[in-house]
Amino acid sequence: MQITKLHAALLAVLITLTGCSKNTGIGGAAGDASETTLKANALFAQELKLDDQQGFENAKRGFIARPTGQIKAADGTVLKDFDAYAFLDGTAPPTVNPSLWRHAQLNAQVGLYKVTDGVYQLRGFDIANLTIIEGKTGLILVDPLTAKESSSLALEFARKHLGNKPVTGVILTHAHADHFGGILGVISAEEVQARKVPVVASYGFMEEATSENIMVGAAMGRRSMYQFGKNLPRNAKGNVDTGLGKDVVYGSLGILPPNWIIVKSRQPMDID
Repeated sequence: MQITKLHAALLAVLITLTGCSKNTGIGGAAGDASETTLKANALFAQELKLDDQQGFENAKRGFIARPTGQIKAADGTVLKDFDAYAFLDGTAPPTVNPSLWRHAQLNAQVGLYKVTDGVYQLRGFDIANLTIIEGKTGLILVDPLTAKESSSLALEFARKHLGNKPVTGVILTHAHADHFGGILGVISAEEVQARKVPVVASYGFMEEATSENIMVGAAMGRRSMYQFGKNLPRNAKGNVDTGLGKDVVYGSLGILPPNWIIVKSRQPMDID
C-alpha cells in the first residue's frame, strides 16, 4: 500500500511539472540578463583590452576566400549555415560575457587561409580545421573534419582556389571523430587501394576510434550535443560559439583504417 501511495505521489508531481512546463529544455526559456549578470560582465570587461585589434589581425592573416550558403545532407537537411553567426557584430550584448563574445568573433573568421608557402587551412567548415599541404603531385590532407558533407564541400572549395589536384595522402592526428569522421568525403577506400594513398595514424588509432565511437558511441554523441549546444538557437541568448570553433556538422561519419602506422621506432616518412 505504501508503494502505491508513493507511485501516486510521484505521478502527481510529474503531471504538475508537465502541465507547467513549456518544454524549453534544461534551464528554461532564455531571458534577459539579470542585474547581477550585468554588473559582473561590466566588471569583467574592465580587465580586458577590448580595443586591441591584434587578435583580429592575427585571425585574418592569410585569408584567401570565405564560403557562402549552407552544408546540406543528401535529403536536404541543413547541417550548417555559414550565415548563422552573422549577428556577432559590435560590442557584447548584455546576455553574453564580453570575453566569450570577443572569442566568438575571433572564431567567426571562416574560410580558406594560407598559413605559409604550401600549407593552407580550411577554418569554420566544421569544428576542427582541415589542413592542406601541397605535395609534389597532389594534396596531403590533415584531419578531414567530422562528416562526409563538410569535408567534401571544404575540399571542393579549396580546389577552386588551389587547383583541382588529387589527394595523395591523409594524416589523422588522433582518434576524436571531428578529426577523421569526414575522410570518406575526400577519398574512398577504393581510391586509397588503387592509388596506394597513404592514410597515416598513430599506433592504436583504430582501437581508440572504435572504443569511443562504437562501444560508447551513443553516450559520446549525446554528450557532444550538450557540450557544443547543438540544439540551441544561434543568437545572443543561445549558441554564440562552441569554444573550439563554429558548430559540429552532425552528418555522415565514416572511417578508413590507416595503412601507415606511426610507432616510436618508425623511420621518417616520405608522403608524396
